[in-house]
Amino acid sequence: MRGLILAIQFLTRLPTPQVRDFEPADLTRCAAWFPLVGLIIGALLAGLAMLVRDQHPAFAALLVLALWVWVTGGLHLDGLADLADALGASHRDPKRFFEVLKDPHLGSFGVLALVLMLLAKLVLLTLPGASFAALLLIPAWARLAPPVWVWWLPPLHGGMGDRFAWDRQPWAVLLWALALAVASAWLSPRLLIAPILIAGWGLFLKRRLGGQCGDALGAGIELVEVGLLVGLVIQWI
Repeated sequence: MRGLILAIQFLTRLPTPQVRDFEPADLTRCAAWFPLVGLIIGALLAGLAMLVRDQHPAFAALLVLALWVWVTGGLHLDGLADLADALGASHRDPKRFFEVLKDPHLGSFGVLALVLMLLAKLVLLTLPGASFAALLLIPAWARLAPPVWVWWLPPLHGGMGDRFAWDRQPWAVLLWALALAVASAWLSPRLLIAPILIAGWGLFLKRRLGGQCGDALGAGIELVEVGLLVGLVIQWI
């Protein structure tokens, strides 16, 4: 339960009991609970979508997206923006990449990435295909991904990516992957493209950066989520 509470605290704004005697290693071990936190987020999104299903689709989508951003505190969007700035401004210069990545200011590449991501999610949520079951499972698939990338790729520098690499737990990844695959096959088979999206982002990080970092993990969560939404609705376009 301690690991679950820490995972909820790290990934969401949801209220939780206070964890006493916190140690850095606790945060590493809590990664095994990330998919369950994703299911909690998904349950909130699906519940709200059900409540507003009789509203105009664009308004309903806006409410669901607002909850999506609020409940995560924009944590992964921040990673996406930071990574976009670093990739856009570094011109494949590793030193410049890390300088921009550490810069707290938001540049034009980051702004564009944020706008496009939020706009993409808003539009995709209005289209047929984004079912309640899919909304339940999408955040869980996306939060299964960071432990996979941490297990697969070396950390680029000290930080969250390095900290989560301290204690890899492949058994938890495999059990969650199996559970989500079974649930997706039953409730929303198109979500079975998730392993392809997760592997694709991992390959990009390996070839482009040579490893992973906290911002890359956060960006990957956002990209897996939007990729799954695209997979749900692309037949209607």
